[in-house]
Amino acid sequence: MQHVDDKGYLVVAVNNSDTDYIACARCLAKSLKHWHPDAKICLATDHPLDDDVFDYVRVLPYASELEWKLDLDWQIFYTTPFHETIKLEADLLITGPIDHWWTLLRQKDLVFSTDVVDHRGQVSNNRMYRRIFDLNMLPNAYNAITYWRYSRNAEMFFNTVKDVFTKWSIVQENIKSGADEVPNTDLAYALSADLLGRENFILPGVGPMMVHMKPGILGTSAEDWSKELTWEIDRGTMRVNGYTQSSFFHYQQKHLAKEFVTHYE
Repeated sequence: MQHVDDKGYLVVAVNNSDTDYIACARCLAKSLKHWHPDAKICLATDHPLDDDVFDYVRVLPYASELEWKLDLDWQIFYTTPFHETIKLEADLLITGPIDHWWTLLRQKDLVFSTDVVDHRGQVSNNRMYRRIFDLNMLPNAYNAITYWRYSRNAEMFFNTVKDVFTKWSIVQENIKSGADEVPNTDLAYALSADLLGRENFILPGVGPMMVHMKPGILGTSAEDWSKELTWEIDRGTMRVNGYTQSSFFHYQQKHLAKEFVTHYE
């Protein structure tokens, strides 16, 4: 593994027939560069490409062998060009400075976010998307913002995430209400942290929180929040229904990336 930079941001984006995740990643990179022009950004994807918005493009080493389409995340440990990495999910928008988080996150070898807020800035207590977590008393993992530095603990964590996906039929038998559950990255993170000791990966109450634009969290009736709420981007600052958004804005509706990116051209 070759680390050619001390620290930087990594975005995983692999297109499928339904979604242009690369477009989301480009929008994220442009919004991040708006606030931090010197930030280093790596795109992790399934094929080589040239795009000067990214400082690095790395091909996921086992992308062609995926069984689950979401089974990407464990590979990032072996993909990043950075000694210290903050991974950001592709459909995030950066709406304010985030560089200050590096100092806090360095308290542990690996940290993932554990709380989300709505567009008003209120911490969400809605558990409709987290029933399997609550039934199994798992940590409230959100992989969308994850920090790690190259270390034995981080490698162990990502290898455990890999095992959760590749041995899912066994995992299902050992968790409550797992029979019909499809594996996803948040759940894989939670199960891995629970197995290895959640205290090693969580900064309770102080970690970065993202705005999560799912209808159950927002209290909207439309699945696509942009059909019900108004938004604007002014010099990089995002407002939804007049509320200024916190620095990590998880907009969910991927089609919005091509509209958002015009504000950073």
